[in-house]
Amino acid sequence: MSHSWDHLLLDATLATFAGDAPYGLVRHGAIALHEGRISWVGPQGALPDDAERRAARVDHLDGALVTPGLIDCHTHLVFGGDRAHEFDLRLNGASYEEIARAGGGIVSTVKATREASEDALFAQTLPRAHALLADGVTTVEIKSGYGLDLETERRMLRVARRIGKALGLTVRTTFLGLHALPPEYRDDREAYVALVCDEMLPALASEGLVDAIDAFCENIGFTPDETRRVFDRATQLGLPVKLHAEQLSDLDGAALVASYRGLSADHLEHLSDSGIRAMASAGTVAVLLPGAFYALRETKLPPIAGLREHRVPMAVATDCNPGTSPLLSLRLAAGMACTLFRLTPEEALRGVTVNAAKALGFTDRGTLAAGQRADLSVWNVREPAELCYWIGGSHVLRDIFLGGELLSPES
Repeated sequence: MSHSWDHLLLDATLATFAGDAPYGLVRHGAIALHEGRISWVGPQGALPDDAERRAARVDHLDGALVTPGLIDCHTHLVFGGDRAHEFDLRLNGASYEEIARAGGGIVSTVKATREASEDALFAQTLPRAHALLADGVTTVEIKSGYGLDLETERRMLRVARRIGKALGLTVRTTFLGLHALPPEYRDDREAYVALVCDEMLPALASEGLVDAIDAFCENIGFTPDETRRVFDRATQLGLPVKLHAEQLSDLDGAALVASYRGLSADHLEHLSDSGIRAMASAGTVAVLLPGAFYALRETKLPPIAGLREHRVPMAVATDCNPGTSPLLSLRLAAGMACTLFRLTPEEALRGVTVNAAKALGFTDRGTLAAGQRADLSVWNVREPAELCYWIGGSHVLRDIFLGGELLSPES
């Protein structure tokens, strides 16, 4: 007998994030999967009478919560070494800027990453990626930016692609050449920016290793003019842009990236009202990174009320990186966004699903709707807010579907 559906899930609580209901919630719901896509979703009572006969496999979930697979839209997952020593320094009074200006920070990770082979970087990154997968993540963005030379940036991006193939995750790669000034260009910023724009970016893009472009626009990073140069080159190459903006100061980075109709502006603790309006006009997503706020013991909150008022979509991500956010749980990031930034649980969960998809330029995921990619997370809870409520623990995730394929989170 041929089947219309590969898999039918019954007796589910569905947080679809579609429609007008809070969470897009459907109780006593059902969802059917076929050939890697969602084929049918809705109240179980609306299923065709022969639904179970039409499915090759039927599972009863006894009310368990089903959400879209979570999307971590801002990570620096590939890097060599760690920066636990700097964690110690910060707790003994040193600031992020002091550490960076003394040769620590990003540049110290650059040294360790340059010294690591591709296989060594892959081996170090794989457990971090698996931790995200085991936390319900099915799509992850991975940035370069710890090589700051063509060879190492290429190696990082190749590792990011390998991670996706190894685990079945969807990986979006972002070239972050303007992350920090490498030591060999300390006295020649102009030459390094030219290298990024004229050699590194075109080469990596031609090799199919780049899905988007990012930059660190900050007093200890790169200026707005330098950022524009790489964004102009990205535009010529047909690549979308995003930006680390307004984390430590307000350089009008959010308005800058919005002027390119950028995918997202990320961090945003020092975001101005004019920046908010520019983002709203351009459809640029605000990516909130509570892990960095927490790790750096920051006190200035992103302007959540202003973002709400102007209906700027808010995403939430781990910002997993070795220096300022060694965070390997997107669910915990969502909970921190509630506790630290005062997001509601629904806002936080939309931030790791539908709005995170927007921040990566995806239209085929982030909601439970017919035609969407069948990336699903099944949880041992019945209320969506529990995903933000529980702090840690491995008991929450029950199952995960990657393109319709059922995978145990422990495998």
